[in-house]
Amino acid sequence: MDRGIIASLLQHPLPSAVLVLDPDGEPLAGNAVAHALGLMEAVRAYATVLADQRVLLTRPDADEVACTLPGPAGRLDGVLRTVVGRDGELLAYTLTVPEPDGASRWQVALDSAGHGLWDWDLPSNALYRSENWRAMLGYPADEPIGRGLDNILSLVHPDDIEHVRESVRAHLSGDSEVYRCEHRVRGHDGGWHWVRDSGRVVARTPDGRPLRMVGTHTDISEQKQLERHLTEQRTLLRETQRIAGMASWVWDPESDASWWSEELHDMAGVPGEQAPPGKRWAQALTAASRGVLRRAWRRMKRTGENTHFDLEAVRADGSPLHLRVWAKAEPDDIGGIGRVLGKVQDVTEERRTGALIRWRTELLNRVSALGGIGGCEIDVVSRRVQWTEECQRLHGLDDGATSLDQALALYTHDSRDAFEAALARLTEGGPAERLGMCFYQPSGKRIWVDVQVDLDLREGMPPRFVALFRDITRERETHERIELLSHYDLLTGLPNRFLMRAQVEEAITTALDADASLALLVIDLNGFKGINDSFGHAAGDILLKAAAGRVHRCLQSSHLLGRLGGDEFLVVLPHPASQELAASVAGQLISALVEPLQLGNDLLKIGASIGISLLSPELKDFDALLRAGYAAVYAAREKGGNTYQFHTQEVVRTTRRRLELEQALRGAVEREEFSLVYQPVVASKGDHPPGIEALLRWHRPGIGYCSPVDFIPVAESCGEIVRIGDWVLTEACRQAVAWEKAGLSFSRISVNISAVQLRDPGFAERVVALCKRAGWTPQRLELELTESVLILESDALRNCFQTLEAHGVLLAIDDFGTGFSNLRYLNRFPVQRLKIDRSFVSDMLTDRNTSEVTQAIIHLGHALGMRVVAEGAEQPEHCAWLHEQGCDEVQGYYYTRPLPPREMAQWLRSGRV
Repeated sequence: MDRGIIASLLQHPLPSAVLVLDPDGEPLAGNAVAHALGLMEAVRAYATVLADQRVLLTRPDADEVACTLPGPAGRLDGVLRTVVGRDGELLAYTLTVPEPDGASRWQVALDSAGHGLWDWDLPSNALYRSENWRAMLGYPADEPIGRGLDNILSLVHPDDIEHVRESVRAHLSGDSEVYRCEHRVRGHDGGWHWVRDSGRVVARTPDGRPLRMVGTHTDISEQKQLERHLTEQRTLLRETQRIAGMASWVWDPESDASWWSEELHDMAGVPGEQAPPGKRWAQALTAASRGVLRRAWRRMKRTGENTHFDLEAVRADGSPLHLRVWAKAEPDDIGGIGRVLGKVQDVTEERRTGALIRWRTELLNRVSALGGIGGCEIDVVSRRVQWTEECQRLHGLDDGATSLDQALALYTHDSRDAFEAALARLTEGGPAERLGMCFYQPSGKRIWVDVQVDLDLREGMPPRFVALFRDITRERETHERIELLSHYDLLTGLPNRFLMRAQVEEAITTALDADASLALLVIDLNGFKGINDSFGHAAGDILLKAAAGRVHRCLQSSHLLGRLGGDEFLVVLPHPASQELAASVAGQLISALVEPLQLGNDLLKIGASIGISLLSPELKDFDALLRAGYAAVYAAREKGGNTYQFHTQEVVRTTRRRLELEQALRGAVEREEFSLVYQPVVASKGDHPPGIEALLRWHRPGIGYCSPVDFIPVAESCGEIVRIGDWVLTEACRQAVAWEKAGLSFSRISVNISAVQLRDPGFAERVVALCKRAGWTPQRLELELTESVLILESDALRNCFQTLEAHGVLLAIDDFGTGFSNLRYLNRFPVQRLKIDRSFVSDMLTDRNTSEVTQAIIHLGHALGMRVVAEGAEQPEHCAWLHEQGCDEVQGYYYTRPLPPREMAQWLRSGRV
């Protein structure tokens, strides 16, 4: 073809794109529109496709062939024609693309509908997007996004990519007629937009391969949000019904057609895929329930009102099913019942629970009667009372007594006030309380009760007090008898050391609360031992009684007086007490005690040394005041007796020494300054192997041995006792294993334990672990603790003892008789041995009162099911007396002093028991 003709043709201002190709399909020239559409580049890219189209033009009846190519703004639909010479020779091809006015109109329509348009050319993997597609996701028109499929998939949510790929693959392979997919696409702001993606293949090769795919994107984020909200609401409703055991149903009376919710299918045991049985389901009801159903239906037909009723059915497995049914009638056009809507609740468990509660209530009443436990509920406002039968019987009330005031009228004044105060504290939000109360039945019999009272604020119920009463009269009377023996001196009738401790501690608390002082006077009789030895115990007893009477006459009713033991008395002047008052009272006591006492034909004279300690920031508890008083007594003795001495400089020296010991204790374990000595505990009857007690010794470099009496209290107060105690346990168990392997015979190894150690978390588990690590069985380990530890009852202490008991660790009460002995606490813990303090043993041969107390302790221990051990036996007479009184084991210098490990082994081998 003449190039001039071609140039003239292409320069003509045609609105269509025109491109001329040579016989091989290579573009020769194009007009301005063709260049603007990138038609020449598209032809070169689609050369293979156009080759197939040119083949179609070789057919005799083919003058032109339609073809589709990609363009910068979408697809280009064109027509391919041949140009032949006069002799029929092929000269060239022309490719004409008409002006795309129609496509533009479709684009506008799609944009107006809120759709984004995309056009994917598969051979070139070029993906074109409309401006509305970009605006939908917030991408600027001039920002490149990427044109290939992989680029567009990079914008798809990771969880949706595989779904998109599979949907595209299914359409391209012909498995789906149309491509549809809902997925998330990342917007320009980084957020995810839900879109509905639809499209189809619009051009294929002659052999069916896809060439071009066109589709739309529609933003469905709001729709998805609404769907999610509806789904959540539907799920919440179903979950609420499930939790409440509710189900829904609809019944058409005319057709007997029913609809049941999934929950009702489950309740009735009807498979979900099976149609509801309609009226036939009534056959599963009991006869009584069928009657209820018939009456409800007649009532609904007659009145048209909503109704509810309870039914009982039998499941397929024979188990009962209790249902609570609500029904609502919907009228039809002629005034009848068109259909019935309803709800059903499964109340089977509620019925079962109600029956169980009734059974348990009956059982509880029987148990209450058997255990002597009664209860009542008290209305907070009206104070009206509902009694259990056992509670009425316990109080001796008749059925008509329903007022709290009627019952409280039986109680003592103190008990009544305590109960009213407890109710007031509960009303203010306080925790449940436990009280010991006393009342008199109408018959005059005194009753003691253990009362537990709490405020019940259960939702849906009026506020009410709930009280439980347990008859403890027998326990209380027994306790009072034991208390009398344990807390009062049998000779003088004065409070003993135990009771004095309690009384003084109460007086100290009162004084501290009032920011006032308090004076403690320790009285030591001078010359008493000589009179007791010379004139006998009977004379000594008379002398002690006379001394107690003289001291009592010098005191006021508010003063406290008790006997510490032996020839020692204790006087406490509660607040207000000054140094001058204490000195005046001490002078009067000395004057009264130095007066001679006529005993038959003999005139006996004694005197007194008095130590005075005053309550102060340094001395603010019973033990500290008592120690200070003893120290002052020693000072008074050094001055010749028959005088008094205040505790002053001694306190300073003691405090200074305490600080010195505390500093020296830190790191003493690491410096290996501690050692153990061992003392046997010998059975007084039978040929039993002895026990061995491990005793701690502290050798201070450059100073010498320090007494445990001095450093143990310091170690307890500064916390070092825990580390020291672990070392003692480890070393004692290690030594016991060594003796065991050497063939030495002994029953157990005993270790003293501090209250601080017992309060340490994990102590019991650590004891068992230390035993196992050393290879010593826990059943042959005995822990000795003071009785004061038991008074500090707590959950931690109970758990500790339970763990020790579970592993067989033995427990012993050391120095029994020197602390505040409360048998209630003593009997509540798994204690196997009582160790009588050496002070009793040392004085029991010379002091009748001490011997009687010692004898009482032995009998008391046996009554509690414990073995009794006496400490401090230094003479054969001690052992003989203890053997005669039934004491199980004896420990003291009579057998041997505490020995180092090697010497203890020799003692065991010698068999000197």
